[in-house]
Amino acid sequence: MAPGLTETLPTPPHQLGPIDRNIFPDGLKTTGQHPPLYDQLQPFEKFPEEISGPTVWKAEDYRDNPEKWTHRFTDQEIEELSTAADNFIASKTPLTGISKSNFPLPKLEKFLLDLREDILNGKGFILFKGFPVHKWGNHKSAVAYMGLGTYLGYFVSQNSRGHVLGHVKDLGEDSTQIDKVRIYRTNARQFFHADDSDIVGLLCIAKALEGGESDIVSSHHVYNTLMKERPDVLKTLTEPIWYFDRKGETSKGQEEYIRTSVVYLERGENGRVYTKWDPYYVRSLTRFSDKGIIPPLSAAQIEALEVLEATCNRLSLHMILDIGDIQFLANSHILHARTAYTDHAPPAPRRHLMRLWLATPEDEGGWKLPFWDSNEKKRGGIQVDDQPPVAPLDAE
Repeated sequence: MAPGLTETLPTPPHQLGPIDRNIFPDGLKTTGQHPPLYDQLQPFEKFPEEISGPTVWKAEDYRDNPEKWTHRFTDQEIEELSTAADNFIASKTPLTGISKSNFPLPKLEKFLLDLREDILNGKGFILFKGFPVHKWGNHKSAVAYMGLGTYLGYFVSQNSRGHVLGHVKDLGEDSTQIDKVRIYRTNARQFFHADDSDIVGLLCIAKALEGGESDIVSSHHVYNTLMKERPDVLKTLTEPIWYFDRKGETSKGQEEYIRTSVVYLERGENGRVYTKWDPYYVRSLTRFSDKGIIPPLSAAQIEALEVLEATCNRLSLHMILDIGDIQFLANSHILHARTAYTDHAPPAPRRHLMRLWLATPEDEGGWKLPFWDSNEKKRGGIQVDDQPPVAPLDAE
């Protein structure tokens, strides 16, 4: 039996009855990773010849026009965020219980709802500047950052330990052990990829001595380019022949990998093209392919991942996150990467980004994905059994 087909569909969290708020303070549970609904994956012949619209952009459209993709917080906006954060802290609500209802932003709300639309259905990214992390410190900064994020989506767990506030920081782990180590916990290069959520946010707390810079690309522009230059590569990427590693972050009864496509279509008429990719999670499965449990990467697949990375590099927009910057990206039609970096010598702080993974269910404007949880509020992410959500204020 093909791997991934043996797994039965889990019961949606909203059908499990009341969720214990002592474990999940906002009453919601991350659904986690799982295979697609294979009968809803479309063959290459169903894919569009060309994608058009605001999700297709070129680096030159934005490289010399930062005003098109940056927003500097005004004094009034910072004051509103500060007041909301102070009131939330005073309420003694756990950080994992933060939501729009207990983090009111009456002046910023309209801007953030328009931004959400642009991230999901427009260019797909923004860089905020001027978030006062040094003045506020990690605790208040985390509260204001997560509160801001609740207007864009529902926060989901990012690892087996339930981190809903993640920390991109070098913890000295061996980046060559890609079957065990998550690369965000190292200083290694991150190739172009998408995270396991609809939107990803990064707040810069401390910068590296050198490197650690960001590159992003419109995966729809990449798609159009490959359709013209290498349709054979694009066809390989649309086939459900790719195995993605779970790196041991599995619930009881789940398999250690998922068989899926890299590029697939939304459900329904005129479905948009969605790209879900991370080469580290594809290359790390030799422990299974060497034993014949799953197929090894074919020559066509190896060429496809190399061509995809090279094309992303050629078409990408480079940006640098300074302290107090926040980057929000759509994972549906943006791929992002990071250069390797070197930290300052102690006692200077190491490079540190606070990370959010945010979900947008389809009945609230999210993409109609070929997965059983497409309409769950906290779709995607990584959920292991009933691991409670936690929001540590630093890497651990």
